Amino acid sequence: MSTLKKPIVTEKATALNEKGQYAFEVERTANKVQIKKEIEQIYGVTVTGISTIRTNGKLKSKFTKGGSVTGRRPHGKKAIVTVKEGDVIDFYNGI
Repeated sequence: MSTLKKPIVTEKATALNEKGQYAFEVERTANKVQIKKEIEQIYGVTVTGISTIRTNGKLKSKFTKGGSVTGRRPHGKKAIVTVKEGDVIDFYNGI
């Protein structure tokens, strides 16, 4: 099973790329060692640091004919990965 779900490609995450940092959405149970091994294996870069962030899902309300329904988006986890100077991960041209 893969610990990486997908790269995060937002304006804020893209600004981190200039510093050699990349953002990924990862499995909630993944630890830093698993994330480091998988990124080095898939992208062929050297990882020098990882920060992880656990996020709580937002509460959402939906109004229907029968009344309102309240639910929650799923919880998640993000990883900010710092790679060795000179290494680059290119999300746009594939692996």
